[in-house]
Amino acid sequence: MTILVESRRKKRETLEQHYPGAHILDVTSRAAQPWVKCSPFYPHGAIPVPLSPGYSAASVEGIWQGLKVFANVDVDIDSFTNTTMKGLKRTVRTNGPVQGHRAGVHGTALLSYREARYRIYLPAYRWVLDNCLQSELSHIRQLSNSHTVVLLDYEVNTDIDNCSKPLSQ
Repeated sequence: MTILVESRRKKRETLEQHYPGAHILDVTSRAAQPWVKCSPFYPHGAIPVPLSPGYSAASVEGIWQGLKVFANVDVDIDSFTNTTMKGLKRTVRTNGPVQGHRAGVHGTALLSYREARYRIYLPAYRWVLDNCLQSELSHIRQLSNSHTVVLLDYEVNTDIDNCSKPLSQ
């Protein structure tokens, strides 16, 4: 079973030459159904917000952005209800430098980028994998039994501890 991550920005022809016979699946927010469901921007709904009993969100990205704390702005629970897959990113240009991610909606601690990946992003995305993407994961496993599968993402960082760039899905 071989599953790889490559940049969506690469030309399809280049990928096909580099991985002959591979199944190439775009799993970004711009992908077609059903693979767009793999995007952290996809609004599955009812995703439990880590470290925040009683809160749920439409998307993993809504959780990630909603718990982000800036110099001028704290958490934004409105991010939890965004189902459009647009307008989710909260930027330093508007809100000031990022201070960290709040350890839950009502938490007092700020988590480092690395710790937030482990305590917020991964649990939220894992919940989606376990509860919303069983059919898609089964299909990917089935495809990978006979051919290489190349997942296209905007980011190709598969190392959770490499905080120098965003994490791949």
